[in-house]
Amino acid sequence: QVQLVESGGGLVQAGGSLRLSCTASGRTLRSYAMAWFRQAPGKEREFVARNSITTNYTESVKGRFTISRDNAKNTVYLQMNSLKPEDTAVYYCAADPSWRGHYAYWGQGTQVTVSS
Repeated sequence: QVQLVESGGGLVQAGGSLRLSCTASGRTLRSYAMAWFRQAPGKEREFVARNSITTNYTESVKGRFTISRDNAKNTVYLQMNSLKPEDTAVYYCAADPSWRGHYAYWGQGTQVTVSS
């Protein structure tokens, strides 16, 4: 079993940048495909980005967000540039041991707030 802890959220003005980190303990991240999701107030949780054999992004963040991993640090990152108020949400990282989109492990989330 793996434990995930996100960090790096905060308050930023529109157009600014943040880098989220998701650090794992218990098992190496090499065993998992990894992804970021987000949930805005009053909305369902939505997929943001995935890092497995390839990387995938939801359309609204393409060209602005980058997912990456550092296996030596057992950490996955989400670099977020050109932030918009609609990016405001709690961001969660998730681990997929199946490599087929079944996310078995989730972090507690980190708040990102983008002011206009």
